[in-house]
Order: sequence, then structure tokens, then C-alpha cells
Amino acid sequence: MNTVQHEFPGLSSIDQGQCYQAVLAKDSRFDGVFFTGVTSTGIYCRPICSVKPPKASSCQFYHSAAAAEAAGFRPCLRCRPELAPYAIQQNLAYAIWQKIADGALNDQTLDAFAAEVGLSSRQIRRLLLQQFGVTPVELAQTQRLLFAKKLLQETQLPMAEIAYAAGFGSVRRFNALFSERYQLAPGAIRRSHLPPQAAITLRLAYRPPYAWPAMIRYLAGRAMPGLEAVQTVGDQQVYVRSIRLDGHSGWLKVSCQPHKAQLQLEIAPALSPVLLTLISRVREQFDLDASPLSIQAHLEADLALKPVLQAVPGLRVPGCFDAFELALRAVLGQQVSVAGATTISGRLVRALGEPADTPFSAVTHHFPTPQRVLQASVSELASLGMPAKRAATLQEIAGFALAQGLHKKPADSLAGFVAAITALPGIGAWTAHYIAMRAMRFPDAFPAGDLGLQKAAARLAGQPDGRYTEAQLLQQAAAWSPWRAYGALLLWHSLSQT
Repeated sequence: MNTVQHEFPGLSSIDQGQCYQAVLAKDSRFDGVFFTGVTSTGIYCRPICSVKPPKASSCQFYHSAAAAEAAGFRPCLRCRPELAPYAIQQNLAYAIWQKIADGALNDQTLDAFAAEVGLSSRQIRRLLLQQFGVTPVELAQTQRLLFAKKLLQETQLPMAEIAYAAGFGSVRRFNALFSERYQLAPGAIRRSHLPPQAAITLRLAYRPPYAWPAMIRYLAGRAMPGLEAVQTVGDQQVYVRSIRLDGHSGWLKVSCQPHKAQLQLEIAPALSPVLLTLISRVREQFDLDASPLSIQAHLEADLALKPVLQAVPGLRVPGCFDAFELALRAVLGQQVSVAGATTISGRLVRALGEPADTPFSAVTHHFPTPQRVLQASVSELASLGMPAKRAATLQEIAGFALAQGLHKKPADSLAGFVAAITALPGIGAWTAHYIAMRAMRFPDAFPAGDLGLQKAAARLAGQPDGRYTEAQLLQQAAAWSPWRAYGALLLWHSLSQT
């Protein structure tokens, strides 16, 4: 029996008794950390489920939805386990779990995926069994079914589109597995009252708190004109952009629903075949898998950071939708202001990007592909407003991207990525760590050479007109590891508050 017995970030080790107490309290801190299988009903739930708590003797606790389903339990139709925020940790097993949950086994065999990770399929199987109590195939099947269930309950997509979007090879296989596992036909949970939709609308859960105003303000200041924008709709600011993914083109819109601890994602219907990959990228861009209370508990040990943490709870590290876009944006930001880099990036989008059909007047183009950047001459790129050496670096990044240098594998390390990208002409430590932080999602990346960070650290230390050296900043930030990227965001945020 795969009962929970692991560390919950920021709390002591939890056992079955603690899990049951969390169920009684409907403690949201444990949402996604474990699931409760109820033997009297054959259903598994999130800790926050609104139904009357079962007896302790009827409860069995599992690391994951996949483990609960492997034990024969069906998902609760009320609390909907597929909406639970992920409980991702920083180790190889969880990184592999994340890749499989995002559909890594939908288009390739386990052996091919194992080769990409750098392990054997047997090693991956053993790793997942030890950590989660399920095999890779069981995990992949559960994630496909839960994602299909989500689409059935939140969209009006045809059954065939749902099956293929969830990663099933055929509608027949989807219907058979759904009925076998959930003892229901897929159409039985379809919500018939949904109004006609001009877009696919989905909900993405996060672990609160979430500093949405800070996130949207950061993205707004760095949005590339023509590609993306932050707009005001009613009393809320939303993020919009064009999308081109695996041969499919469209757009998306992201807004926040803090009372539900969810982001609302609206997507062009033409993007339905790539929903799994798209949602994974949006979760990374908006850092939805972070555990803010755990990060805060670690960072507030630094008394200089504590006031900033308290002033902006739930501050996340803004990511990006596409690593190549962010890498070029980082190069364009070398030795110029944020506003200057934004202007030049907009010229790049309009000059080399293809027109995009979107309902947003500010979003007119797709971002240029690496191939298109390589096709342009250095002089053509330089004419957009940058030195020839920087234009040449853009082409180095394009070649690096085509060689899969911006494709993060589960076993990749921060040091390995920094070493690889700084080998390119024109890429220094600041640029490498900025790309590592926002595009590659290394939570311990830290661009210590940033003048803003150095000034912010000095101010928080009581030196309003001073500036730390890079060595001093690295020494202070050593205690923030493995969350130094969040420390960097806190320092940058502190500058905007002075």
C-alpha cells in the first residue's frame, strides 16, 4: 500500500494520522500533496473536498492521483482531483513525473524518453515506484484520463478532439479506458449547461498566496510589442499573446481568479491539438507549481528580506512561454534599459515575425523562428537598433536553440546549462543566469552581476546610497539556496517600492 510518508515543505514529516487531521481541517496547504482514498465509496479526494469527512478507518493516503487510481479508486466528481495544484519538489523523480504528466509518453516510447533523460527505462520505472508507487505507464494513463475529464467538464470540445488532446491514440481506446477506470461513459460527466464558447476556457490551480499584481506588472514592463501585451479588462489586468506551437497557431489570454486560487486560461480553438504542451508552458510562465509558504519560510530567515516577503506574499518568478523568445529578449537587454530592450524586441517581432490572427489589437505577429533569425544578415539585425556583435549573438542563440540547447531535460543542472550557454560569444554570467531563471526554470539561478540587485541588497542592509559588490551579494544569497531566483525577484521588487 502506497501510503504517504514524506516531507511536506515547511512542516514536519507527515504520517497517516497527520493526513487525517489535514482532511478534517480541509487544510489547503496539503492540497496536491496527498490524496485520500475512501474504501467505503471507492472514490479518492483532495484534502479540501467539501463532502463530510469519512471515518479514519475508511481512509488510505497516496502520494499522487496515479497511485490512488492504481489502487482502484475513482476520482471525486465534486472536488475534482485534476484541479489540485502540483506538489513538485526539486529532485530527479519529480522532474520525471512532471515530464510524464505533461505528456512525454504520448508521442514516444518509454525507452526513447529514458534515453532523453539519460537513464534506462528500468531505472525510471524503479524510481517512480519508489517515489510514487506507480509505473510510468500508470502515471501517464492517469494523467491522460484526468486531463480528458477536465476537458469534458470545462469545454465543449468534440469527443474525438478531447481524446487526441489528452494523448490517446484513438477515441475507442479513450472510451474503453475511461469506462474501465471510472465506471462511467465519458459523456456521463459532460456538462450540458455550458454556453457556446468562442474560446477554450480552462482553469489552472495554484497554491496561494499569489502576488498577481506583481506578476502582471513585471510582464507588462517587458512585453514585446506585437507579440504580447497586458490589457485592462474591467477592474482586472490580463495577459494576452500570440501562439505558434508544433505547427498550430492561435492566441491565449490569462486572467486571475484569486477567490478560487486559479488562473483562467482562454485559448483559440485551433490550439486544441496541443493543449497539454500549451498548459505546461503557461504553468511555467506563471510559476504555478511554486510552494510560496515553503519558499517564504526559508527566505525569511534573512531579516533583510523578511519585510519584503511580508509586503508581497506569494511573489513568483515570472517565466516565459518560449525559451528562445526569452533568450533573445535577454540578449537585447544587455547594457540597455528595460524600456530600450522592449522597443528593440518589438522591432524584431515586426521585422522578422509572421502576421498573427488574434482578437487583440496589440497582438499582431508571431515571434520569429530560430531559422528566420539565422536567415537574416547581421547587418539586417543590427539595423533594428543594436551593435553588430549583439546581432551576431542573436544568431548564436538561434543556432543553440536549434541544437536543443534550450530544451531542458530532467537531469540537467544549473551549472551545466550556464557552462554550455556562456561558451557562446556574447553570453556572460548575467545573461546566462537570467535565461536560466526565467526560461529554463532553475529556481536557484541568480544573476549576481545585476546592478539593480546589488543596489537593492545594500539598501535593505541600511545603505541607501551604497552598492554591494558581486562577491558580497553572492555571499549573502548563499543562504537563500535553493530559492535564490525568488530572492532576486524580492530584491528587484524592493526597488520598485522605494
